[in-house]
Amino acid sequence: MPHITLISSSVRTGRKSHRVALYLQKYLEAHQLATTEIVDLKAYDFPLFHERYSRLEEPTAAMQDFREKIVKADGVVIVTPEYNGGYPASLKNVVDLLYDEWHRKPVAISTVSGGAFGGTQVITSLQFSLWKMRAWTVPAMFPVPKVQDNYDEEGDAADKEATDKRANHFLRELLWCVEAKKKMDESTDKP
Repeated sequence: MPHITLISSSVRTGRKSHRVALYLQKYLEAHQLATTEIVDLKAYDFPLFHERYSRLEEPTAAMQDFREKIVKADGVVIVTPEYNGGYPASLKNVVDLLYDEWHRKPVAISTVSGGAFGGTQVITSLQFSLWKMRAWTVPAMFPVPKVQDNYDEEGDAADKEATDKRANHFLRELLWCVEAKKKMDESTDKP
């Protein structure tokens, strides 16, 4: 079974995007699609980025832990709010912290907002940053409009049936990419 790491990227007081990370984790586990863990950037309290992990002489224990979780993940789901048309500094901080670790890593993006557009304005800038680091960004997206009306604090969706249908498409696309990467890696390992 693949292992999926979900990055909950908001560190803001009163954040709502974490609800979506909880929902996606529950969906993956309830349908036995993957083992999961949420990497909550609020819990890490990283210092501002000043150098890539690979160039740090003494990375912090939190940096080491974060790196290990990304390395061991077969795929990553990033759940990010949209702040003024962009993604939060907390997410940019950890995307830039790593480099080789993102190479060919299947990454799916869920954008979240309190408004009607579901954070869709942030997709392009986040995707571009990940492309520059050679991550494999999954074409399926999971935009979430009006998060405060559509998910409760435990990550339960108000319209479970419709949300599950969207999540199924989104997560199956990620899992397809995870499986394709595994097959590509196996074929390049053979003499």
